[in-house]
Amino acid sequence: MGDPKPTSSSFSATASSKPPPPPPPSQQTSLVQPSNKKKHKPVKAFHVFRSVFRSFPIISPMCKFPSLPGGVLPDTHHRTSSTAGKRVTGTLFGYRKGRVNLSVQENPRTLPTLVVELAMQTNALQREMSVGMVRIALECEKRPERDRTELLQEPLWNMYCNGKKSGYGVKREATEEDLQIMELLRAVSMGAGVLPGKSDVEGPDGELAYMRAHFERVVGSRDSETLYLLSPDGNNGPELSIFLVRV
Repeated sequence: MGDPKPTSSSFSATASSKPPPPPPPSQQTSLVQPSNKKKHKPVKAFHVFRSVFRSFPIISPMCKFPSLPGGVLPDTHHRTSSTAGKRVTGTLFGYRKGRVNLSVQENPRTLPTLVVELAMQTNALQREMSVGMVRIALECEKRPERDRTELLQEPLWNMYCNGKKSGYGVKREATEEDLQIMELLRAVSMGAGVLPGKSDVEGPDGELAYMRAHFERVVGSRDSETLYLLSPDGNNGPELSIFLVRV
């Protein structure tokens, strides 16, 4: 599929077509280790997925507007070049009646650098994405200065969706199934749709929904990072922001 032009028709095609079944567990992945080398690529416009997600089942109440520590949200509209971050590939995926997982990769061809199981059902996130901007905050306790644990290595997070506490986000190692999904989406830079799932286990809702996009990763400090979904224009800001903070 590659980098399709951001038109509504192209994403509708992405959502309606189903890739071939995942490779068998014994097949080796072709994903490579991420590079530590910093790359500066031009930011491409990304077409939001509201129309796709609106067609999925929804069973979730709307959340209130967000509030981070101190009641202040980072400015998502006026980031200067000095605070511009690095573009990464983010994938949100999960069974429709199961939890959403977040995978962050350097690019679609590399192994995940972060996998977090979020305290939110897939169909609940689909609802929030269909009605407006979604802001997810993952918070954990601040560590002593002598503790050099990296922020993305924190094992457990308090999770908030648009200011409402949802439960906990749990960092975990990528499973065999996670790697199969990333392998299946290796040629996809951005898109949304469904993949064949474990219908024998999950029942009729066994299809696995996914949304893949370019995110801008902005490192504020050793205790704060943000992933901004790159939107199609610079005026309306991202449709989805994920804040990772120690408080």
